[in-house]
This record gives sequence, structure tokens and C-alpha cells, in this order.
Amino acid sequence: MTEEQKLTELLKRFSPLDGLKRDNLLALARKVQIRELSPGQLLFKEGDTEKRTFYVVTGTLDLVDGGKTVGTVEGGSQLARNPIAPVFPRRVTAKARDRVQFISIDSDLLDVMLTWDQTGTYEVSELQGTQEESNDDWMTMLLQAKAFHKIPPANIQAIFMRMQQINYKSGDVVLKQGAEGDYFYVLTRGRALVTRETPLSKDGIKLAELSVGDTFGEEALISDAKRNATVTMQTDGSVMRLGKDDFKKLLNEPMLDWVSREQAEQIVSGGGQWLDVRLPSEFENQHLDGAVNIPLYFIRLKINTLDRNRQYVVCCDTGRRSSAGAYILSERGFNAFVLNGGINADSP
Repeated sequence: MTEEQKLTELLKRFSPLDGLKRDNLLALARKVQIRELSPGQLLFKEGDTEKRTFYVVTGTLDLVDGGKTVGTVEGGSQLARNPIAPVFPRRVTAKARDRVQFISIDSDLLDVMLTWDQTGTYEVSELQGTQEESNDDWMTMLLQAKAFHKIPPANIQAIFMRMQQINYKSGDVVLKQGAEGDYFYVLTRGRALVTRETPLSKDGIKLAELSVGDTFGEEALISDAKRNATVTMQTDGSVMRLGKDDFKKLLNEPMLDWVSREQAEQIVSGGGQWLDVRLPSEFENQHLDGAVNIPLYFIRLKINTLDRNRQYVVCCDTGRRSSAGAYILSERGFNAFVLNGGINADSP
């Protein structure tokens, strides 16, 4: 068994990672590693806002509030299956009692991958098509890019499915300075060079080198301007491209009704219903009083069990998966709201 496969098996021990499809879990495994804390070292402090999701693999972690230990997480325990103190800002300090091995994952990356994984039936391998060399690196890198986190989750699947693969030879020009902007690009194989022609340099000034997972071309689409640089392949390679109309349409937020915790509680107290779209294991670990659980990937199948005359406040841990769920409900005529920030937001 390879190290990647071993790590993938380890990740299956944790919630909600155990809900990811096999290929997507393997893609995530390539982005994480096991780290260590010495006795007395801090994993995070109370008040920290860095969005990382932590799991204890081995050892004991003390959760401290005001100098007092208010909880412990031991590797291999049922409690350790879940993320450690997932609310931001952190409400406790996490301190290693002994030598602790832990896993750290970018929370936004995990959230986007969970949303993408659960909003469609396609896996990474199916979306790849015939790209043998690039495997899924470009996709996971794209998901990890902060700019990509702004894309409405309901549109993530559509973006991947509408992308078109184009192959290039070394020296081919992918886009030319001064041309009209017509596509958004992701480099999926090979390397490319970005240059800009100036009055003093017709050959072009080197601006950047691009590698697998890098994106380009979006500026001209957003501003309706002409291309401000030339991108030339340095090696044989491939890109995935998304047309201008699709780019603009899919990067716009679908019409959703976002509500604060206070507004949501008013809706629920007035006869509405909390609808939690996280995985059952996440729901069992923590949920709002009176909430019903329909995982995001079951929404379309279970939609007939919902009352069209009732208001639903859709919730998850951050708001990303719930916005995808609310979009599906709204498209089908339900009166759905999204809890802004999710249940892990630090509410008063």
C-alpha cells in the first residue's frame, strides 16, 4: 500500500471525510500530511480565526478555557472522529498533553470539496476524461484557490462539466495580447509563460511562469477588456477552458435569501423548520434543536417529503453546502432561506 493510500484509509476514520467519494478523498489526501506537537505545545489559541480543520490521530489534546481544562480529545476515540473545536473564532485553546499527531486541512478547501462532491454524481476520475498525465492536481489546486471559493457552490459542478480540454504544443500561443477576451483558462498539463509587449520591448517582458493548476484570462472577461498579456506554452501541455458567457453566468451568485441567526430563529419560531444538509455523522455530533437532517446529496430524492407550505432555513457548518441546498429547493418552488455563516459562526 502506498503512502497516499495509507493516508486515504486514515482519513476515512474522520467525519465528514468518510462521506467523500473515493477519488475525491484520494485527491484530498494529496493535500494533507500528518504533523506532530510536543507536550505543552499549542495547536491553536482561543480567539484564533485561521480557517483550518484539525483532527487528532494519536495522543491527547486538552481543550482549555480561562486556564481550566474543559475537555480532552484522545486519538482513536469517538470524539476524535470529529473536527476539534470547529467554531471560529476558536472558543478554547488546544494544548498537547503528550506527543500528539494531528491532521490539518484548509477548511475552505474541505468545504468546497464536500459541496462539489455532494452536488453531483461525477467523480474526479470521470471529470478528467482522457487526461492521463495531469490526474486531478489541477482540479484540487483550482478548488484550493481563494478566488474559486467565491464561486457559488451550486455552480461548481456546472463549471467543471462545461469546461473544454484543448491540447497545445511547445511554443503555441494560448492567448494573445490585444485580442478579445473569450475564455477563462486553467493549465492542466505542462508549463506556460506570460509576457507583455511594451513600446520598448516587442518581444515582451516576462511577467510570470504558469504551472499545473494556475488560472488565467479572467481579468479580460470580468472587465470586458482586451487581453493585457500573451500566454505561450513552454512545453507540450493542455488547458481546460470555460467560455465567456458560461464564465459570467456561473460566477454570479444565484438568487438566494440569506438570513442572520436571529432572523432564522424568528422564522423557525413562527412555524419554519431548520433543515440541516450536512452528513449524518456531522449532524449526530452537533445540530440545532428541532432540526431535520437531509444530506445535500439526498435533497433531490427526499424533496417530496418536504412541505411546500412551510418555510425552511437551510443550514450547514459554514453556509456553503446549505446555499447549494437552498438553491435546489428554490428552483423547485420551495420557500427556502440560508443561514448566513452556518451553525459554526460565532453567534452572540
